Amino acid sequence: MLAITSLLNPQNAARINGIIKGLETEFGLDDVQATPDPHLTYQLAGVRKLSALNAVLREVAQSTKPFNAYTTGLGVFPGPNPVIYIPVLRCDALNQLHSRILKATAPLCLRTDKFSGPDCWLPHISLALHDTTPDLLGPVLQYLNKQTFNLKLTINNIAVLRQQGDMFLRERVFSFEGHKQEKTASLF
Repeated sequence: MLAITSLLNPQNAARINGIIKGLETEFGLDDVQATPDPHLTYQLAGVRKLSALNAVLREVAQSTKPFNAYTTGLGVFPGPNPVIYIPVLRCDALNQLHSRILKATAPLCLRTDKFSGPDCWLPHISLALHDTTPDLLGPVLQYLNKQTFNLKLTINNIAVLRQQGDMFLRERVFSFEGHKQEKTASLF
């Protein structure tokens, strides 16, 4: 299984990793660290050919300009192991990128997750998952409530994370190059 994502810039990644480390220290929650790179996910997918996936994602990245997205608040996906996350606010640029990724990868995917579709997709940055419990939810949210989660994210890449055992590790990162094409075109 692969995750098609955007990695956070180093400053925001450090902030998120600090929060995650605090949750480990205070509550022993560390399963989210199975993905060492903080990110937001566009799609989880199984694919036929990784080289073909890389080619279409490279094309999307080459024609995309970096843009800003914003986060605010906290969210919870309920269940026996609630997921605690920071919502990423949807904006036109983020919705368009998500749509372009889904369209480009659709012919290559053997299967995808049901939450990647445009109507269900909720972009977010996970803080705790898999090792949480409903009993821990109150204390964890009380602990997190002492902080603010208003971040300005620079979305400037598409990254493929590959599942290896219990981990999702960085496979490829494609930097956005749409701004370079615009500069080159303006020279003529």
